[in-house]
Amino acid sequence: MLLSNNNMVSLTDAHLNSRRLENMVENRTVYTLENAELNVYETHRKADGVALRFGNPVLASMIEGKKVMHLHGDNAFDFYPGESIILPAQELMVIDFPEATEQNPTQCLALAIAPDKISNVVDFLNETHPKDDQTSGWQFTDYNFHFTNDIAVNQIIGRMIFLFTENHPSKDLFADFMLKELVIRLMQTEARHLLLGTADEPPATAHRLGFIIQYIREHLQDNLTIEQLSRRAYMSQSHFFRCFRTELGLSPVDFINAERIKYAKLLLKQPRTSIYEVSAACGFNNVSYFLKQFKRYTQQTPSQYRSAQ
Repeated sequence: MLLSNNNMVSLTDAHLNSRRLENMVENRTVYTLENAELNVYETHRKADGVALRFGNPVLASMIEGKKVMHLHGDNAFDFYPGESIILPAQELMVIDFPEATEQNPTQCLALAIAPDKISNVVDFLNETHPKDDQTSGWQFTDYNFHFTNDIAVNQIIGRMIFLFTENHPSKDLFADFMLKELVIRLMQTEARHLLLGTADEPPATAHRLGFIIQYIREHLQDNLTIEQLSRRAYMSQSHFFRCFRTELGLSPVDFINAERIKYAKLLLKQPRTSIYEVSAACGFNNVSYFLKQFKRYTQQTPSQYRSAQ
């Protein structure tokens, strides 16, 4: 089984049936291909201060259980299933396992990727889909980048586990395609994180797309068009659309709708606000279209969402 119903990644039966449990803490199983090494770690008892370090850049992803991660220059943070962190080469991880037991082991994978492979993918993306910010271009992160996996990254991780643990003569060829997709999606995830900002870190408004994202959020009630937004970004419509989709992974219209639905969910918590008023306040001129988009993004009608709060 690769993905459960909630899109979390699971270890394959091929791994569970063939691996040898020799250590109760961070028992390591290694699968090696030409450009990557998959390390699967399983911990069956509580432990503190376990240190790990890799010679290549690493994508570490939680599968089961909970870890507490201590990284250089960062405060300790909890690490849960569905989350990943990109670590540069030689970065020291010190890990606690506060809840691991034989019945509920902690499972984590660390995918080490050859630097040459990463460089090739970065060069390819800069040549074929350059960023609007030409001063730096696409770069694979060189700091500790902690994030929640989206569905696409979860699916790639699941496919990588399957590929590494199956016995197929062409697995290196298949892995080459998947590693390329994974590196691109990780760079896009980081770019999206920087552009969208967080509650503690506002968007990078010095970047033209960061400025547009902030403008959209401040004008959700307005009639926002590609023509208007591209003009504010000092780009042609086609260039604006391409840059937006490349760096954020979705179209400007999809982003606007997603932000409007996010705002609608906040307004629906106010019981005296009608569905029509919520629709208008979020910039939807057509209530039917609002209802359709709300159902698309939440799998619920506005009334169902409000009742569940």
